[in-house]
Amino acid sequence: MRRGAWEAAATVSVALALSACVPLTPQAESSSQAAATAPSAVVDPSGEPSAEPATASAIPLAELDLLADPHAYEGPSTATMADAAVEVLDPAPLPTLPVAVTSHTRGGDVEVHVADTSRVVAFDMSGSIAATLWALGQGGSLVGRDVAAEFPGTEDIPVVTGSSHTINPEAVLELEPSVVITDGSIGPTDAVEQIADAGVPVVHVENEASFDGAGELARQVAAALGVASAGEDLAAQIARDVAATRAEIAALAPEQGLRVMMLYLRGASGIYYMFGDESGADDLVAGLAGVDVAAEIGLDGMKPLTDEAMLAADPEVILVMSHGLDSVGGVDGLLEAKPAIALTAAGQHRRIVDMADSQLLAFGPRSAAILDALARAVYAPES
Repeated sequence: MRRGAWEAAATVSVALALSACVPLTPQAESSSQAAATAPSAVVDPSGEPSAEPATASAIPLAELDLLADPHAYEGPSTATMADAAVEVLDPAPLPTLPVAVTSHTRGGDVEVHVADTSRVVAFDMSGSIAATLWALGQGGSLVGRDVAAEFPGTEDIPVVTGSSHTINPEAVLELEPSVVITDGSIGPTDAVEQIADAGVPVVHVENEASFDGAGELARQVAAALGVASAGEDLAAQIARDVAATRAEIAALAPEQGLRVMMLYLRGASGIYYMFGDESGADDLVAGLAGVDVAAEIGLDGMKPLTDEAMLAADPEVILVMSHGLDSVGGVDGLLEAKPAIALTAAGQHRRIVDMADSQLLAFGPRSAAILDALARAVYAPES
C-alpha cells in the first residue's frame, strides 16, 4: 500500500523547502514551459547539442524511429508534449449544489459544505488540482492557481503561491474565492487556516503521486465542485489513457528493461535527491517498462543522493526536471558535481532525460501524455 498523501507531500516539501531557488518564478517558469513545449532544437546547457525534443504527437510510438538498442544509446534528450493543453470533458457538467464533502486535513477528516463554486482557488505543488478542475469543464470558475498550474488557458489567472511553495493568504482573499481546494502540500498551515477563518470553505483533497492517485483526485475534486459523476468519468478516462499508453510502451521496450532512476536537482543550493518508492517516480519508471533501480536498493520516498546509493543503483537512464538540470550547469555540470553519477551507465552514456518542472510529476488528466512524451525521449529520442 502506498503511503498517505500527507506523508508523500511532506517528503517532497522537505526537499523543496531546502532550496532557495525553487520553483521558478511565474515568469521564469513560463519561459521554461514555452521552451519545453516548443518543437525546436535542444542545446544542452553546456553547449553540447542534444537530441531534438522527443515531442509527443499523433504518430503512434511504434511508428517512430525507435532505437535499435536503447541500452547502447548515448546522449541527453528532452521529453516534450506537443500540446500541453488539458483536454476538457464534453459536454462540461453543471454543478449541483450545495454539497457536503470530506476534507482530508492534516488533523483528520472534517465535513465541509460548499454552496458556491463560481470562484475557485486551487493550489498544490504539481498543479494537478487546477488541471483536474480544468479537465472537469470548470476552468471558467478558476480565479487563482499555483505557479505549477501552467497550461494553455491559465496565462491570465493570478498565481497565489510564492517561489518557496508558500501561500499568500491575503492574495487569496483578495480574489474573493467561494471555495479553495488544496492538498496540504503548500503552506504554511496557519496561512491556509487564515483563509478558512475568513469564512471561505477550504477543501483538502488527497493527491497521491501516482496514476491511480490521479483518478482518485478527479473524484475528490469533482465532488467538491458538485460534479461528482463527471469525476468518475474523468477517472475512468485517465485510467484508460494510461493503460493504452503503457501497452504501447511495453510493446516496444527491450525485453531486458532499462535501469531508470529519477533525481531532484537544485545546484545553487547544493540539493541533490533521489526519488524512490512511493514518490511518483516509481509509477513513471514502471510505465516506461523500465527497471526501478531505486526499489532494488530499497530506497523509499526522497532521500539525499549518496555516492554509495548511486553506484549501487547504477541507472542507465536518469530522469530530471529541466530547470533542475539547468541549475547544475547541464549534463557536464551534473557529472562534474557528482562524480558518482559519471561512473554509472547513465553518466558514461550521458543518458539524462529532462522534462519541464511543471509536467514531470504532474499526475492528473495529462498523465498519459506525460508518460508518452517520456517514452519518446527514452526510446525514440531522434524522432
